[in-house]
Amino acid sequence: MTVVVLYFAALRELLGLADEELSLPGSSLSVDELAKYLVKRHPALSAHLGSVRFAVNEAFVNGAAQVVSGDTVALIPPVSGG
Repeated sequence: MTVVVLYFAALRELLGLADEELSLPGSSLSVDELAKYLVKRHPALSAHLGSVRFAVNEAFVNGAAQVVSGDTVALIPPVSGG
């Protein structure tokens, strides 16, 4: 399956990329499983995932939500502003 992962704000700066297209085995996986894969791919993420919100196709989801081929997954860290 192929998914697009978008990185926002501090995560974009941390990884030096805004997005990436990933080819993953299987036909689906949970957001939690994807998060584990992303930490293996980008170890710097491990310190930040506890506060990151995930969105699949522009809808916030929990870790049990399923990701399937063609989905876009966004990692959104906490932000502040005024």
